[in-house]
This record gives sequence, C-alpha cells and structure tokens, in this order.
Amino acid sequence: MKIAMITEGTYPHGFGGVSVWCDQLVRGMPEHEFSLVAIAASAADEVVWSLPGNVTSLSTIALWGSAGRRPRGQRRGLPSRIAGDLISTLLDPSDSAQDGFAEVLRELFELGQSGTGGVTLASEKTVRVLCQAWGDRWPAGGRGRPSTHDAVTALQLLDHFLRPLWHPPAEADVVHTVANGLGILPALAAKWRHGIPVMVTEHGVYLRELYLQNRDGPYRWPVKALYLAFMRRLCTLGYHTATTITPGNVYNRRWEELLGADPARIRTVYNGVDPAHFPAVEGEPEAPTISWLGRVDPIKDLETLLRAFALVWREMPAARLRIFGSAPKGREPYLARCRALAADLGIDGPATFEGRVDNVRDAYEAGSIVVLSSVSEGFPYSLIEAMTCGRPCVATNVGGVTEAVGDTGLVVPPRSPEPMAEACLALLRDPGLRHRLGAAARNRALENFTLDAAISTFDEIYSFLGRGRPLPVAGARPGVHAGYSVAPTASPGAAAEARSQPNGSRPAEVIS
Repeated sequence: MKIAMITEGTYPHGFGGVSVWCDQLVRGMPEHEFSLVAIAASAADEVVWSLPGNVTSLSTIALWGSAGRRPRGQRRGLPSRIAGDLISTLLDPSDSAQDGFAEVLRELFELGQSGTGGVTLASEKTVRVLCQAWGDRWPAGGRGRPSTHDAVTALQLLDHFLRPLWHPPAEADVVHTVANGLGILPALAAKWRHGIPVMVTEHGVYLRELYLQNRDGPYRWPVKALYLAFMRRLCTLGYHTATTITPGNVYNRRWEELLGADPARIRTVYNGVDPAHFPAVEGEPEAPTISWLGRVDPIKDLETLLRAFALVWREMPAARLRIFGSAPKGREPYLARCRALAADLGIDGPATFEGRVDNVRDAYEAGSIVVLSSVSEGFPYSLIEAMTCGRPCVATNVGGVTEAVGDTGLVVPPRSPEPMAEACLALLRDPGLRHRLGAAARNRALENFTLDAAISTFDEIYSFLGRGRPLPVAGARPGVHAGYSVAPTASPGAAAEARSQPNGSRPAEVIS
C-alpha cells in the first residue's frame, strides 16, 4: 500500500523518540511505500536521517521563512464573513462552536487551494475584525484589554500555522499523522480532496504539552489564549476526523477520550524495541553512576534531575551523573541554563554533559541506574530500552511511565528533587535490589514491548484502513485498562523494599 506519513518537527529533520519510532515503522514495512510530509520550522532544516528505499518522496512544509510561500501581493485577504466566523469559534469556549470551526477550516482549505494566490489571515481587515470581537468582550479602558499589537501578533501566528492546509493534498491509501495538532492539517486536506482515511498517533498528548510549553511563552495572554484556543479546536477536530486513533499508552487514551475522541476508534499500541539491539548489559561502572538519555529540552526537566543529583552527591560523594543528549535547534539556551545550574550547585565536576551518543546502548551501559525526569511523556523509549538492557530505572509519574515500568522500577512525582534523590540512593546503595529489578525489567520488556509486535499491529491497522474495512472492536483484557497500579511516589525507600521481590510482569496489551 501507499502510506502518507505526516510528521511535525521530528522525522526526518530531527532526532528523538518519535523520529526513532517513525524510522522503525518505515523500515519494518518494506512492502509498503511511504511518502513523507514533514512540517518543519524552515526550509533550511536539514534531513538528518538516512531514508530507506521504500520512502518514495519527501515534501517539507516550512512554517517560517519565505520558501514555499506565495508573494504577499498575490495572496488574498480573508473575506470578512469567514474571518468573523473563524474568530468567533475561537473566542467561544462552548463545545457547540466546534462544528463551526470545522466548517470554516474547510472553507479556508478551499480558498487556499483555489487559484494561484492563496489567502492570508494577517491582513488589516482581519485585524479589525479581531479587535472588534475582543472589544465586544472587554470594556474600553479595562485592565488587560487586548491591543492592536496583540491582534496582529496572534493573526500572524495563525497565518504561519495554517500553511500546511495550503499544501497540495497527499494521495495515498492511508494518511498517518504521527502527532495531532498541525499534523492534522495536511491529513484533513487529503481526506477532503481524495477521501483518504486518516490515522492519528499520539506519543504524548499534543494539546497537554502545548499548555505546558506555553506557561512561560514570549507572548501576552490574549495572544496565547487565541493560539491555544485554535490548537484545542484543531486537536479536537483531529480526534473527530480520524478513522483510527493509536495512542502509545493508556494514559494518552484517557486524555483523548476527555478531549472528545470516540473510544470505539482508539487502539492503544505500545512502542517496541528490537531486543537484538539492546542485549543485557554485563557488569556496572566502578563509580555509582546515574545515566540520563534524551533531548535537552525543558519538558525533560533536567533542572530537577540536577537538583536531585546534588542531594545524592552530598550523601554519596563517589556518585556520578552522566547526561547524554543534545539540545535541538532553539533549545541551546536551556542547555546553557542547565550547565549554569550544575555550576551553581557545585556538581559541575561529578555531573557531565556528554552530548549525543552514537549508540544509545552505551548510555545505558554507562550507568548503574537510568533516570527519567520529564514533566510530560508518552511511552518513552529511553525507559523500555534501558529495561531491555536490564538496567533498573527511576522515573517521574507522567504519561505511560507506570505502564512501562510496572513493578520493575521506582516512580516519583515530577518536579520533586527530594523523592527522586531518595529513590536513586535506594538503588545505588543496594546492589541486590538493582540486579533483581534490572532482571525483572528486562523480562517485562521482552514480554510486552518488542518492535515486531508493534510493527505487526500497525501493519494490520493499515490493511483494514487501506481497504476501507472497519477495525474489529477490541475488548480490553481484564485488568489492563483499570489494572495499572501507580507505583508508590511518596517513599522510594519503602517502594524499594516492596519491590525487592518483584511479583512478575502484569500483562500488557498490544491493541486495546
């Protein structure tokens, strides 16, 4: 079959767990042809992956810069009626406005695809419409009243974020967007123009992560409010449009249902790793070492990790922290901030930033334990890879972490250095516990989270969607959806004692 895969800021222009997942899926299905539609920051973003032979095309949609954008003089301003309809659906918080948003987005698509000009939201006429709509909601001279500058900024943002909707619609048997949000725009275009079924995969909950990332953004609140309202409407439309939704964990599934996804369309498919690439590690480093692997990004919360390690180091001066991973473009200031924090905490000697590692298994082998400190995750590769290698993990209780770890590691609250330090010390001080949990982690990963199982599941879903057949309704196995217990978070010491005799791996479902 022909699969149009839509990505945003990941494969093939960036590294990270989602990119790894995309590459695994494409390479694991050599019998299918994949056309990639990659939403990127700019046309200058480099392709950093070597693409397999069954990738037949790559089309990059640049959100910023002039590449691929029609000259402004040829772009038509949005008709006042459509501008008013769009703005009213974004300012109206009620669920009843969702249908109106879908209708106006379809109109925007038709306008953008017709003729040679295209449309622009950032016109003087549309700015006046937004200012008037805001003015109807805030009294003149009222505190915090949105300004004309706010209106211009907000509409310029939406103008850039709608660019994927003007892109020529893909032609394929199935359109698979590997994130909700902006990735749904070219998927909608393909569905509207060619009637192609749409599948949406979410590794993390797109809308939730947007809320987290915009807590401390550069824009005033009216701009952020309009932008997030647009994204909420868009994500909801993605759930309503998709023939099938494939979250990477049950935690995501619950969010998707709360945001309006039809439970009958949801199939949970866990990420998997190739056990051949992650054989069990042998031995441990001489010094008690904490290993961390990932992209250096605020959502990974390295600052909490550094503060936790400072507490560990005070109790155990021989301890070391090795941080593997690089900062993606635009996140370099965060890396600098983390380096400065390490210096301020006095741990810039025992804590080292080692950059990207060619073989990720080396990062797991480098540590006595592996830590994940994120404030948001889907079903993190770093955990199941470390587990497959036989390393015990300390991880924050976010996303599908408890589903991955089960009874084989310690789970602590996010943004909490003291519990994280206590959990790390419990493992570093007890080699017997480390070895028992590491062996149990490897058994759990091999039983439940293999690459072959994940690929065969998606192959089956493609087969049903591409042939226009409804997916069978999958019943949850007893204890799977409701049976995942949250690992203790208050007392890692007590958790270590409780887990000293693992009770085996709880069955995990590949399709739920």
